[in-house]
Amino acid sequence: MSLTTPLCKLLGIDVPIVQAPIGSASTPELAAAVSAAGGLGMLAQTWFEVPQVRERLRRTRSLTTRPVGVNLVLDLPIQDKLEACLDEGAKVVSTFWGDPGPVREAIRSAGALHLHSVGRVADAVLAAERGVDVIVAQGWEAGGHVHGTIGSMALVPAVVDAVAPLPVIAAGGIADGRGVVAALALGAQGVWLGTRFVAALEAATHEVYRRRVLEASADDTVHGVAYDGGWPGAAGRTLGNATLRSWEAAGRPAAPHRPGEGDIIARDASGRAFERYNDMMPLPGMVGDLEEMALYAGQSVGLVRSSAPAGDIVAQLVQEANEELARLHA
Repeated sequence: MSLTTPLCKLLGIDVPIVQAPIGSASTPELAAAVSAAGGLGMLAQTWFEVPQVRERLRRTRSLTTRPVGVNLVLDLPIQDKLEACLDEGAKVVSTFWGDPGPVREAIRSAGALHLHSVGRVADAVLAAERGVDVIVAQGWEAGGHVHGTIGSMALVPAVVDAVAPLPVIAAGGIADGRGVVAALALGAQGVWLGTRFVAALEAATHEVYRRRVLEASADDTVHGVAYDGGWPGAAGRTLGNATLRSWEAAGRPAAPHRPGEGDIIARDASGRAFERYNDMMPLPGMVGDLEEMALYAGQSVGLVRSSAPAGDIVAQLVQEANEELARLHA
């Protein structure tokens, strides 16, 4: 087994490692560092205004000449942001949480590759029928917003079989080289890592959030529809905290009946206030009870024990994967 897959040639990368968009924590510096190391860096663009969308892509391009992708959430208004990304020359566009059909032609016409994330086999088949170029199969153990309820071990090979010969990227539960090799063995042509890159030095991760990630174990994560302020009804996986313990003790009620509903728990550097169940994560410059915010992390968090430059993380993943391949061969 080799780490080089047909996906690498399709995307113009050296190793089949993709940095998940990680929402507002994604930065041009992070995406550029991953791409410069031979993987594919991704910029989350949904959460930014159009001028910022353009500036983030331009900044990333100033830092690397390697391919970089952009990510947009179809459940939210993104048409103007997609147009801005394509106008700025984005050649890899990732979409999530919705039918990729309505945006497919715009992406194709711009000469960009279209990646689409799914959490169910039926959604993968639909995306393939819509003409996307790559399927990202996201297992339930993933951090951040999670669309399905099936674990990666079962989901990835089922999606691979259902959409062949389209390439599939495995997401969810992967944080080291062993996970990379396992994903390839399941038929995926690449891996998609978010939690591991939340701890990268280039990520816009508040120190409170970073510390919790580095200290957490796999059973510290909670999946559910709690932090959906700003994205109603969207399920996600985060690290447990007092907010979630109170919510679970109350029987996991929906808004507006959650304990502490409407409490202001944090503010950013501009003074913008964030309520207890807002879907925002702690970012640098924020103050308040940050441990009660959405601390997005997947079940692979127990494998993340150090913060490092993103390029070093990519290199470590490749080294670990090659060592694991050698061990299996022996």
